[in-house]
This record gives sequence, structure tokens and C-alpha cells, in this order.
Amino acid sequence: MKSDSEKRNSGIALIGDLPWGSHFCQFYRTKKDLLYVLVPYFRAGLQSNELCIWVTSDFVTDEDALRAMKRGVPDFKSCLEKGQMEIFPYTDWYLKGGKFDLQRTLDMWMEKHDEALSRGFAGMRVSGNPYWIDNKKDWDDFACYEAEINNVIGGTRLLVLCTYSLKKCGVVEIMDVVRNHEFALAMNRGAWQIVSMPASGLGRIP
Repeated sequence: MKSDSEKRNSGIALIGDLPWGSHFCQFYRTKKDLLYVLVPYFRAGLQSNELCIWVTSDFVTDEDALRAMKRGVPDFKSCLEKGQMEIFPYTDWYLKGGKFDLQRTLDMWMEKHDEALSRGFAGMRVSGNPYWIDNKKDWDDFACYEAEINNVIGGTRLLVLCTYSLKKCGVVEIMDVVRNHEFALAMNRGAWQIVSMPASGLGRIP
């Protein structure tokens, strides 16, 4: 259930506005594809007085993220100085303590969400990337975490965009991802499309 009827600018032309409590994802192949979506997504959040949190990966590092945001966001330096955007490596977020812990990670997001509201922000938008996963146990644990996000995000002022490398996803993994999100963005023959999971089964996958 969404927290209220208020819509937020996603920053992504294909999607348009989204209500608080939205949880969606992007499949990508290249850095260009990933940044094409994430930079305008975060730019819109910064322009809408939201706290923005980007958890990076070895594929697009903290340094890559900072360079991309500086290029794509006017006066980005001031956003950093006032703490409106925070960028964390996955080792300091998903693997804090040396391993992935579902409940700890959820608690960290919710603590940041409450902090955002207490600091006077309209809400919080986030993005994370499980590029670090290299075994079935971590994948299964992360899939459970993604499903649990859907159970806790209702009533919050959160937008959550999860990004997945197609080089790391087989058919089973793609099905898991689409099942756990409201919809996915994916490139198909040079154009971005929305992929969804209808009630009767799996939606279109490029």
C-alpha cells in the first residue's frame, strides 16, 4: 500500500511521476545504461528536497557516481555540502560487518528514512546494486530482502530503485527480480521499455 496519493517526479521520462512507496528496478548492460537512469533519477530527488542515497558497486564505483552527478546536476557540490546526497560503497552498506544481513540492511534504510524526515526533507529516494553477489546463497538471501522491502515500504516516504546487471542474471534470477518489483526498466533493441509481472505470470522480458 502506498503511503499517500502524493506523486514524485521520478526523473525518468518513460516512467513519469511515482507515488511514495514505489519499489522498482532497472536491468542494465553498460555503465552508460546505468547512469542514463540513475543520474536523472537522483537529480529529480535533489530538486524535490529529498535525501538521496546511492549504494554503489565495483561496476560503477563511488568515484564514478560522483563524477556522473557532478556532470549531470547543477550545483551538485552544494547538495553534498549540506548532506542531501550520500554515496556508500556496497561494503559499507550491504556487507557491513563482513556479510549480508537482511534485517540489518532493512533497519539501516529505515533509520535513514526517519533521519531524512527529521532533517526536514520531503522524503528519501535510494538506489542499490547487488553486483557483489557471486553465489546462490547470497542471491537467495538478497531476493528475500527484496521481497521484504515490499512489506515494509508501505506508509513511508521512500522511492527505491534497484539496479541489476544482465551479465549476472540468468532466467531464474530475472524472474526473481521482476517478481519482487512493481516493474522493471530494460533496454530492448535500443529503446527503454517497462517490464512487469502480471498476476497470471511472467511479463515480457527483452
